[in-house]
Amino acid sequence: MRYLVTGGAGFIGSNTVEELVRRGHGVVVLDDLSGGKEDNLAEVRNKITFIKGSVTDLEIVRRAIQEADYVLHLAARTSVPRSVKDPVETNRINIDGTLNVLVAARDAKVKRVVYAASSSAYGETPTLPKVETMPPEPISPYGVSKYAGELYVQVFGRCYGLENVSLRYFNVFGPRQDPGSPYSGVLSRFITCCLDDAEPVIYGDGEQSRDFTYVENVVQANLLACEAPNATGKVLNVGTGGRFTLNQTLKLLEGIAGKAIVAKYDPPRDGDIRDSQADITQSKEILGYNPTVGFEEGLRRTYEWYRSVRTQKQEASEDEAKKTG
Repeated sequence: MRYLVTGGAGFIGSNTVEELVRRGHGVVVLDDLSGGKEDNLAEVRNKITFIKGSVTDLEIVRRAIQEADYVLHLAARTSVPRSVKDPVETNRINIDGTLNVLVAARDAKVKRVVYAASSSAYGETPTLPKVETMPPEPISPYGVSKYAGELYVQVFGRCYGLENVSLRYFNVFGPRQDPGSPYSGVLSRFITCCLDDAEPVIYGDGEQSRDFTYVENVVQANLLACEAPNATGKVLNVGTGGRFTLNQTLKLLEGIAGKAIVAKYDPPRDGDIRDSQADITQSKEILGYNPTVGFEEGLRRTYEWYRSVRTQKQEASEDEAKKTG
């Protein structure tokens, strides 16, 4: 099969692309590298087609989607705080870009579009776990944009017969998540601070909880959603069904790293929700989804990955210093 992965050089995208290549599929990646990195695709670069461009450019999307059987639409401006700061950019990429992908997919007659939706659509509703039948109440421009994408995806199914599945991701983490931005995922920042012997910043009291989902589980859901026979038109949660507070997470990280971690507590950020937890009953029944990597194991793998990258960079720097010294 031939797949188009938008945002395929990003964190979730590159992990998905690697698994598609491992399974022997043809893959086209469309990414403008505003958030992704070509280095993320280094191991499969000669086995894929890479197109540098944005989903906001309809003609580039049309070129990328030619002959695709399935589209995994992962490209997005993903940060809640960034969306609060710049809602226009978030709208342009997440809504206009999604519409371009859907128009191109419709015209290319692809088999199905799988859309990376977000648990942020649920907003601050106190009921846990979050079930797909709950009314969406997003509290950030990011949440609004991702929910609007879901609606567009479903409408293209109704109006044009375009098969579609929307997957509401819950706090995905793992190798390749970029810790270098102020908008990075909390776990990548926690781990980087731990390796640097720095104070991680927690916004709020640390008792906010998340259904942290290791990226391998999300990749599994992405690929299942492409071909599951009864999934079209559905919106499905992708998480683990559990939740951990940020304070609990730091304690786990202390055990993995073998050292104490002292956090700095700052005021809560606008748009951040208090608690999040997925009900994954529907994903299990419809997709056959079964998260195989739990939070603690995923956290351990992620810590080891960041540590190995840190070691490689240090060794490379030392080698360069010897050459120039």
